[in-house]
Amino acid sequence: MTISAEQSAWYAQTFGLLADNVEQAILGKRHVIELVLATALTGGHVLLEDVPGTGKTALARALAQTVDGSSSRIQFTPDLLPGDVTGITVYDQKTGEFEFHAGPIFSNIVLADEINRASPKTQSALLEVMEEGNVTVDGVTRPVGRPFLVIATQNPVEQAGTYRLPEAQLDRFMIKTSIGYPDAGATLRILQGVTGPAVTVNGIVDTQTLVTMTELARTVYVNPLVSDYIMRIVDGTRRASEVRLGVSVRGAIALARLVTTWAASRGRTFVTPDDVRDLAVPALAHRLILEPEAEFDGVTAVDVVGQVLLDVVPPAENGAA
Repeated sequence: MTISAEQSAWYAQTFGLLADNVEQAILGKRHVIELVLATALTGGHVLLEDVPGTGKTALARALAQTVDGSSSRIQFTPDLLPGDVTGITVYDQKTGEFEFHAGPIFSNIVLADEINRASPKTQSALLEVMEEGNVTVDGVTRPVGRPFLVIATQNPVEQAGTYRLPEAQLDRFMIKTSIGYPDAGATLRILQGVTGPAVTVNGIVDTQTLVTMTELARTVYVNPLVSDYIMRIVDGTRRASEVRLGVSVRGAIALARLVTTWAASRGRTFVTPDDVRDLAVPALAHRLILEPEAEFDGVTAVDVVGQVLLDVVPPAENGAA
């Protein structure tokens, strides 16, 4: 059953209220806020890569406060162990039984701060939970619940003492984006707010509302021509001469799911080719592995996806049924 016009209007209104609420803490970054919200409502995870002091942690915290659910923050360090993330089983001498102590991963919104500072073994502890929504400790599998969103941050400038995220883990992030510096107007408002009262972001929706919106977005109509357009873009990344490894099937599915949420957030009951173009770079670029020669020449994954979007002709129809 396709989403109705009334449902899409409610969806867009609620989405706008969520973005407005988060924007109280992150001024002048509406597009990034909407990208993160859309990912959360699609059931995906976000990788924020940016220089220090641009508001990565503040964005994650504001989103967690907007949703009346549980949230946690994990500061990744070289000595962090997998059990510090997932939890451990402890023997209780009084009862003579083993008792599970849940880790910070058992929250609706998890901020994984500076994820590339942890060892690969600890990073891999996130793989199962990001993909399946379950944690297995000592042979027992436990669900983390819904909604579940991991917002990971990393600093691309300071590489001392960091571990590069493996491609298998990068592929599990639905989008990769950056906040960047605010413009002059937003910076001025930030500076003026430093001497005033601290901005408090209040919760405006419960977790069930997010689950409802996630399920509703899946009923947005996707024209077969739009699906074919996504397929041709993904195939274009695999054929590009600068690319050693193109977008995976998981990446294609992620883009196909994300565009339905994006369309609903715009109050539409169907996906358009413009939705695909809007989301192709944040959803696909981080999944590419470039040839060393291309990297040496200064080519980036964003450049490759941008060129593919220019080369692949979109469907003439707007995507409506």
